[in-house]
Amino acid sequence: MADFLPLLLAAGDNSTVIAIAMIGLAGIGAQWVAWRTGLPAIALMLVAGVLLGPVFGLVRPEEQFGDLVEPAVNLAVAIILFEGGLSLRFNELNKTGGAVPRLTLIGVPVGWGLGSLALYYIAGLVWPVAILFAGILVVTGPTVIIPLLRQTNLAQRPRAILKWEGIVNDPIGALLAVVTYEFLLQQQQGQGFLDNIIGLAVATAAAGAVGYGAAKAVAYTFPRGLVPEFLKAPVLFVIVLATFVLSNWVQQETGLLAVTVMGIVLANSHLSSARTYLPFKENITIILVSGVFVLLSASLSGEDIAQFEGRFVLFLLALLFLVRPLTVLISLLFSQVPWKERLYIAWIAPRGIVAVAIAGLFALRLDEIGYGDGTLLVTLSFAVVAATIVAHGFTAKPLARLLNLNGPESNGVLIVGTTPFSLQLAKTLRDLDVPVMIADTSWQRLGSARAEKLPTFHGEILAEATEEELDFNQFQVLVATTANEAYNALVCSEFAPEIGSDAVYQLGDAAGDDPHALPMSLRGRALFHTGHGVEDVADHVSRGWVMMPIELTLRLDNEMMRGALPEEAEPLFVLREDGRLRFFTHATRPEGRPGDTIVIYVPPGTRNPREIILPDADEDGAEAGMRDPGDEIEES
Repeated sequence: MADFLPLLLAAGDNSTVIAIAMIGLAGIGAQWVAWRTGLPAIALMLVAGVLLGPVFGLVRPEEQFGDLVEPAVNLAVAIILFEGGLSLRFNELNKTGGAVPRLTLIGVPVGWGLGSLALYYIAGLVWPVAILFAGILVVTGPTVIIPLLRQTNLAQRPRAILKWEGIVNDPIGALLAVVTYEFLLQQQQGQGFLDNIIGLAVATAAAGAVGYGAAKAVAYTFPRGLVPEFLKAPVLFVIVLATFVLSNWVQQETGLLAVTVMGIVLANSHLSSARTYLPFKENITIILVSGVFVLLSASLSGEDIAQFEGRFVLFLLALLFLVRPLTVLISLLFSQVPWKERLYIAWIAPRGIVAVAIAGLFALRLDEIGYGDGTLLVTLSFAVVAATIVAHGFTAKPLARLLNLNGPESNGVLIVGTTPFSLQLAKTLRDLDVPVMIADTSWQRLGSARAEKLPTFHGEILAEATEEELDFNQFQVLVATTANEAYNALVCSEFAPEIGSDAVYQLGDAAGDDPHALPMSLRGRALFHTGHGVEDVADHVSRGWVMMPIELTLRLDNEMMRGALPEEAEPLFVLREDGRLRFFTHATRPEGRPGDTIVIYVPPGTRNPREIILPDADEDGAEAGMRDPGDEIEES
C-alpha cells in the first residue's frame, strides 16, 4: 500500500489536488485527534507532515506546488497573524502586569543576543548567520501558541502574556532578520549601513501606518453600510491580503507588522458588525494553521535531515534550558508577575510556521551572497520547531498543574436568569460538587442567589464587555432559564458556537407544530423530554416540586429507579462519573450507568428509590462500593 500511493499521486494532473486533500485531511485530522485524546495538536500536525513527506513520500511540496509554496505560506501566515491581532484587547494587556512591553523591549534584545552566542559557540555557525537566525528565533507565534493554549487550562494572566508575546514578537523576528541581512548586503556592496537602517525604520513606520489606515478604513465603512453584510468577510479578507502585499512591496517582511497592527486596531475599535466576520476568520485560521504546518513539515527533505549534527543537540538544549529561561527571567525582573508565572513563561516558547518560513527564505538569500552556513538554517529551524513542540507541547499542562497555574475547570455550568427553578438547579449542582454560576442583569434578583452563597455575575450576558470580564472556558454547559423564552433562545444562539450547540439548553416549549414559534435552529435544546415551558416549570415550583439526586448502582439501575418514581416525575440531567453533564431534552434521553447520578424533578412527598429498593444502603451510598468496575459500560 505504501508503494502504491506514491504511484497514484504521481499519475496524471490530479496529483496536486490529491496532495492538497491529503494535507487538509492530515491537518484537520490531527486537530480532531488532539481534541479527542488531549494530546498536543501541534505535535500531531508535525508528525502528520513528516509521515506524509519524508517518510512515505505522499506529499512532495517542491515537486507538486513548485514556486507557489513560498507565496502561499507567506499569505497564510499574514492571515493567521491578522486573526491573532483580532484577539488582542488592550484591557487584557493592562492585566498582564506590564509583562508584554518588557518581553518586547527587553526580552527581544536579550533573546537575540543570547541566541546569537549559543548559535556561534555551540552550533558552530559563523557570526553573520548566527545573528540573523537568532533574530528569527525570538518569535513564538500564534500558529503554535494558540493551539497549545486551547488545550491547556491556564490561568488568565500567563495565558494573556503568552498570547500577546507570540503575536507581537512574530513580525519583530522577521524585521530583525531583515536588518541583519541588509547589513550583510550593504557590507558587500560598500554602502553605508546607517542609511539603510534609517530607510528600514521609515519603511517599518510606513508598514504600521498602512495597517492602521486599513483598519480605520474598515472601521469607517462597515458600520455605515458602505459594504453589504454578505460581502464584509470577503472584503476584509481581501483587504488583509492587500495590506500585506503593499507593505512588503515597500520593504520586504514588513507585511507581517502591517497585518498585525491592522488586527489589533480593529480588535479595539468595538465594531458592531465584528460578529459577522469573526467566526469566518477563526475557521479560516484553523484550516490555514493545520494545512501550512503539515505542508512545511512535509517539505523536509532527506538532505535537510542529513545535515543535522551532534552539536545541534547541544544547541537545542541550550535554547530550551538557558536562552529562553534567562531571557524571560531578565525581562520580568522586578515586575509584578509572580514567580510561578515567570517560571512557566520562561519554559513555554514553541516555534512554528513563521520561524520555518522566514528561515527558509533567508537560507536562499544568504547562500546567494556567499554565506555557506545559510543552508543549515532550514535544518536548524525544523530541529528547533520539533524540539520545542515536543518539549513544550507535552509539558504545558503538567507544568501548569504543578505550579498551580490552572484556570477554572471547564466543567462548570452557567445559568442565565434568576428564578426559583434556576436557584433549585444551582443548589442541586453545587451539592453535587459541580461548579455553577448564575448570571442576571438585575442586582435585586441576584440577591436570592447571593443569600444562598452561590457564585453570581451581574451584567448583560450578551454584552461585548462580558466576554472580557467572564472566562467562558470554565463552562461545559449553559442553561437559559429566564421568563422570556425568546431571550433564552437568543442567549443559546449566541453562545452555541463558543460552548457547543449540544451544550446550550433553555426553558421553553420545543415548538412542536406551531408555525409561528421560533425555529429550532435558533433555540437551545429544550429542557425535559416533554419540553416544559416557563409557565409549566413555574407551576411545578409553586406546587413544591424538588430535584432529587439518585446514584445508580448495579443493584439500582434505570428501570428499577423509574419503576419506584411517580409517573409524572421528570428526569432532568445525568452527572457522569467523570463530571460530564447530560440533560434530558425533547430529543435526547441519556442512559444512566452504574456510578452516574440522575437528578429527577419530582412532586412533593416522593420517596427516594434507594430507600425503597436498597433499604440497607447507608446515606453515603455504600451500595456503590459493591460495584465491579469491570462491569461498567463506557458511554459511546
